Amino acid sequence: MSEPQQHWADHKERGSFWLMKFTAFGIKLLGRRLLTPVLYGIVLYFFIFGRRARHSIRDYQQHLADWSGRSSLRPTQWRIFGQFMAFADALLDKLDMWNGRLKFEDIEIVDPAHLRDQLRGERGQMLVGAHLGNLEVCRALAELGEKVTMNVLVHTRHAERFNRLLGEAGATSLRLIQVSELNPAVMLQLSQRLENGEWLAIAGDRVPLHGGRNVQVNFLGHPAPFPQGPWLLAGLLKCPVNLLFCLKHEGRYRVTLEPFADAVQWRRSDREQVIAEWATRYAERLGHYCLEAPQQWFNFYPFWKTDDDASA
Repeated sequence: MSEPQQHWADHKERGSFWLMKFTAFGIKLLGRRLLTPVLYGIVLYFFIFGRRARHSIRDYQQHLADWSGRSSLRPTQWRIFGQFMAFADALLDKLDMWNGRLKFEDIEIVDPAHLRDQLRGERGQMLVGAHLGNLEVCRALAELGEKVTMNVLVHTRHAERFNRLLGEAGATSLRLIQVSELNPAVMLQLSQRLENGEWLAIAGDRVPLHGGRNVQVNFLGHPAPFPQGPWLLAGLLKCPVNLLFCLKHEGRYRVTLEPFADAVQWRRSDREQVIAEWATRYAERLGHYCLEAPQQWFNFYPFWKTDDDASA
């Protein structure tokens, strides 16, 4: 079977752009209240026929339950379906953010290190998030709150199309930049944006396209591939790294900003070891926040590769 061999980004981008375009159009035409049951119907379809996604969520929920020792987190059909529904709810929230229905005052910000005070500094920094909760809340920090430009680094080939959608929705301070390959032109562009006071945001829990660099680290008690990209970028750009997580609690989003690394430094002789250490620390923090919102890690492909996955 060819499906398990397909990369997550190739699998996702076929439908994500058109689903978001449909959702954006539906919100404008029908409003969230009327569109919600339609979107939930689409999610139910993917739940019923998405065998691979169901198995991937089951693996995640089982690993999280075993790792934490919390039997209440063990997967059931209802809990697996609940994770699909949480994804649909997050998609609707993204449209609310882009269309200005979600106000800055509606978001709780946890920032004990006062990182927000640095958002308007002379030089930008890096935020590493995850597909946990709603990473698009970067717009709340960038546009609604602090009026700084946030560059979200993505692997999708459709970055320009998504940028057009963002622009149509009114998001002027949020920009998607395709970084499938860290070539000199991309590095120069990112360095210039940092010097202009712009910030970079990237997810640390997705391996890149075309078999890009990754490292095996322990995540929820099992080895899993994590990208080297965020830590390579931080070292090459010589910028501080902070963590960003946005989780929904009782109907309200809570953004947590957490300092992570003043600098990521290596020599050629120890680069692999240093990168692995930072990726391991990141995986530990990701596991911590997964426990705060167990059904909000939106991963629908086999994250923990097995021999069966590799040979299928």
